Amino acid sequence: MLAAGAALGGAELLAGALGALTSPIELIGDRVIDGVPPVVKDAAIAAFGTADKLALQAGTVVIALLVGAGLGVLARRVWTAAALGFVAAGVLGIAAAAASPRASLVLVAIVIGVGVAVGLTVLRRLLAPGASAPGTDGGSRRQLLVAAVVGVGALGAGVAGRWLLQRDGVDAARTAVALPDVSASTVSPARIGLDVEGVSRLFTPNDRFYRIDTALRVPQIDPASWQLRVTGLVDRELTLRFDELRRRATEEADITIACVSNEVGGQLVGNARWQGVALRDLLDQAGVRPQATQVVGRSVDGFTAAFPVAAGTDDRASLVALGMNGEPLPVEHGFPARLVVPGLYGYVSATKWLAEIELVTDAFEGYWVPRGWAKRAPIKTQSRIDVPAPRSRVVAGRVPVAGVAWAPTRGISAVGVRVDDGPWRGARLGPNVGDDSWRQWVLAWDATPGSHRLHVRATDGTGQTQTEQPAPPRPDGATGYHTVAVGVDDA
Repeated sequence: MLAAGAALGGAELLAGALGALTSPIELIGDRVIDGVPPVVKDAAIAAFGTADKLALQAGTVVIALLVGAGLGVLARRVWTAAALGFVAAGVLGIAAAAASPRASLVLVAIVIGVGVAVGLTVLRRLLAPGASAPGTDGGSRRQLLVAAVVGVGALGAGVAGRWLLQRDGVDAARTAVALPDVSASTVSPARIGLDVEGVSRLFTPNDRFYRIDTALRVPQIDPASWQLRVTGLVDRELTLRFDELRRRATEEADITIACVSNEVGGQLVGNARWQGVALRDLLDQAGVRPQATQVVGRSVDGFTAAFPVAAGTDDRASLVALGMNGEPLPVEHGFPARLVVPGLYGYVSATKWLAEIELVTDAFEGYWVPRGWAKRAPIKTQSRIDVPAPRSRVVAGRVPVAGVAWAPTRGISAVGVRVDDGPWRGARLGPNVGDDSWRQWVLAWDATPGSHRLHVRATDGTGQTQTEQPAPPRPDGATGYHTVAVGVDDA
């Protein structure tokens, strides 16, 4: 186990020192994300939410250490077999690099080769005849000291490697970006909306906006060297640098985006004021050929999402977004540029760290489609109760029941609340900033002592009420009414 830790720590440190774009742990994690069965991915998001990447990396380290422990036991009997096990692990890591668009195969081979050498050296040292003298206090103390030194050294090397990998961050470059002043409103997004304690803000703060993607480490992209290509079935391929897009980023739109993995009542949804370049303008400039049926957003890390051409050329506010809630895109949300397409779940539209827009035929499938998700995925009408919180207790009397409802591109026309098996009552809706944005809602409930269940449903702008029929997120989004159980105490 100590030898495996030393191998990982040494490899991470060298990866950071050499400026590799990815590390061995990330390479393994990328392959896990690519190959894991859909049910495992769903369970991970359900269990860990936006911390799923951290959990995956921690699990990768634990498994590597356990494999190392097994090889250590084997080495006491057959050294050659254990050594071959370390080498085989290294070969698998290099093979993983060959499938990664972010990895330099030569650099990864050097990093992993050194890591394997460090691991074998430590293992040989720990198993050397003079490493300990069984039955003596001196031998036990010496063995413990060696183990402690190796363990601390491996941990320190790993932490240092992580720091080095992140040292070339782009925070300074992001801060220096000045987007065009296009807002027609003098009121900050943070100050708009219902004043009800506990209800989601009309505009989700950037640091609270959900993050679901396949990137184990957030890409650090220098806007000075970044460019966006528009390719495929177009009359004129385009190559656009960041400054050109920044000068053209004069479109602003309030848009709610959601993850298809969001359960009924879940938090994987948010609303923001996005700023950028109208996607239809770029597609018009390139000239979409008649045989093109899909737009593909391709990330710098190889992720792809595909959606119908109509969603990029119709009158919806689809954007190549550079700004979010009045500031340049946060790095973890796609800086320097991402796609935002109203009305479509993120997995088929919301490519972050955008590198290329490609026009293709219907034969193309985005990253998640072969993994069991639907090819077409419009966001379904949904509503959520934010307050009272599930299983909370309130005091009898006038109690606000409040939350948000969304149906991007269709808007929300009504929200109803039902207590237990009683009648549906219409809630008061908050500000309407557009059909692409969610709406807050609130109902004053005269709560009586006892246990109660609160239900909510929404009606979109076309008059269609969300379905009561429960369905899981797979393959194209969850359905059903959000229900919250609360207890009411005597006043």
